Amino acid sequence: MLNIADTLHRWCREARPFALATVVDVTGSAPLPVGTSVAVDEDGNVVGSISGGCVEGAVYELCRHVLHDQAAPQRAWFGYSDEDAFAVGLTCGGELDVLVQRIDPATQPHLSTALAAVVHGRPAAVAHVIDGPDRLVGSTVGLLGDGSVADGTLDGGPVDRAVADQARALLRAGRTARISLGGDADTCPERLSVLVHVSATRPRMLIFGAVDFAAALSQAGRFLGYHVTVCDARPVFATAARFPHADEVVVDWPHRYLERTEVDARTAVCVLTHDAKFDIPLLRLALDLPVGYVGAMGSRRTHEERLRLLREAGVSEDQLARLCSPIGLDLGAGTPEETAVSITAEIIAQANRASGLPLSQRTGPIHAQR
Repeated sequence: MLNIADTLHRWCREARPFALATVVDVTGSAPLPVGTSVAVDEDGNVVGSISGGCVEGAVYELCRHVLHDQAAPQRAWFGYSDEDAFAVGLTCGGELDVLVQRIDPATQPHLSTALAAVVHGRPAAVAHVIDGPDRLVGSTVGLLGDGSVADGTLDGGPVDRAVADQARALLRAGRTARISLGGDADTCPERLSVLVHVSATRPRMLIFGAVDFAAALSQAGRFLGYHVTVCDARPVFATAARFPHADEVVVDWPHRYLERTEVDARTAVCVLTHDAKFDIPLLRLALDLPVGYVGAMGSRRTHEERLRLLREAGVSEDQLARLCSPIGLDLGAGTPEETAVSITAEIIAQANRASGLPLSQRTGPIHAQR
């Protein structure tokens, strides 16, 4: 649906009901991906495409039926017809599973909030129930870039929490995907299939210090879906050949690069230099930015000296409380690869507001309410 966010946002602001047809599953060589939508308003105006033209007429008529008859959400399947090349079907040989539903903006104001974020270039997600109990099919919940829910509920309880947790993870990764939930009495007792529409660039991991630990961390960060940047002021060390898993390698003083680059609430800043001339100006700036994670490598002695210098530089105690130093969780890591796992585990735990404790030492639901 986010492929037509501009028009849908305008229709929502105008409180104009519309029918929304969304590709919820694809098999074979289909022309457009899962999450693509077409919409039709009460005047017959249409926006978007789900097949490049070959099934648009049939989808349009189904949208008009659902919209004007206020029918329940309906599923339609479109595949290639060997017997009649002009029959409704996909001549590319693929198959589409489409959900068609009526949207009344007056009853789903949160949808307009999420669409507004997308239109203005901010990260957002819409969790869209495509299979499950009849009362929930077609329901949506909007999430904003900071992970907060833009109003809207499914059941006002565990189903909302389970869906929101999954949607937050996909929003952080910047990836649209279909997820399955259910069968867990503590979190989501009813089985659901939810399509999470995501509009977001990949989250950023900024690694400062062109050291061996940075090479392992850049590989782990990329595996987790981050856009990874390695930055160091020393050109002899900051080379693409040394960091093949990084999306970019920058030669610059760390604090100068951080001043001019874009960050957001999903950005992870990892300082691996343990050199005060780099660390202090960099951390002073990083702790004043709205980033999601700031960690710094070093021994406990280095950490204490770092805190002293940061306080002298005017960093407040509230800002210092954001600093994860020494960086990473206590995994007993020794190698660069193990250290990368320790660091990324801490980033994941902090993003999810989780304890980082072994699950065997906790009680209650594994997927606890965030």
